[in-house]
Formats: sequence, structure tokens, C-alpha cells
Amino acid sequence: QLQLVESGGGLVQPGGSLRLSCAALGFNLDYNNIGWFRQAPGKEREGVSCISSGGGRTSYADSVKGRFTISSVNAKNSVYLQMNSLKPEDTFVYYCAAAPNPLLSPCVLRADEYDYWGQGTPVTVSS
Repeated sequence: QLQLVESGGGLVQPGGSLRLSCAALGFNLDYNNIGWFRQAPGKEREGVSCISSGGGRTSYADSVKGRFTISSVNAKNSVYLQMNSLKPEDTFVYYCAAAPNPLLSPCVLRADEYDYWGQGTPVTVSS
């Protein structure tokens, strides 16, 4: 069974950092584009960052550029999102998602491009 499992969310003060993890179970992340998305209740899911299969290309939403970093560790079959200088407006449930990428296309920050989703991990930035 194909599954993505996020972890690492929590409560952090403004200016603080968190590292989110996304582990793949039942399939190899190497052949997938991986995206991080976030969503507030009643709102649309928005793209945060993505990394193309093989880890060569990344993309970030303007709102997180310079603060968030996406990376992958093939040996652990996991993708990470390092979030620094967090702001209250970064408060969301964060999801990772995978899109099989047989054509080696660059990743995109569109939720409808992704086939597999994790259950989400909540991040709250508050003093």
C-alpha cells in the first residue's frame, strides 16, 4: 500500500524553526516529484515547495522563498521541509504529496498534479 507520512509539526514562536518530514512507505520517492502544500480550514490548498525526482530542481512559493528549504534523502526515502523565520501567517496544516514522474518533468506547485497525499501535520506559529 502506497502511503506518505508527515511528521514534525507543532507549536513554535514567531521567528522560530521547524523541520517537517515526509516518509514514503510502499514506493520509492526517487521516481516521484514531491510537493509540500498547506491548507487552512475552509481555504484552498496552496503550494509551498516542491522537488523534482532525482532532487535536481526545486521550486518555492514567493511567500516562503529565503525562509523554507526542501531537501530529499534517498537513503531514507524521505523529503524534508526546513522552515525558518516562521511567521503567524505560516499557521496551516502542511501536507506532502507525490506525483509519479516517468518523463522527468520539473515539479509544479499545483495540487491537482499530485496523486498521493499524506494525512497532514499541523503547524501553529504563535507567541
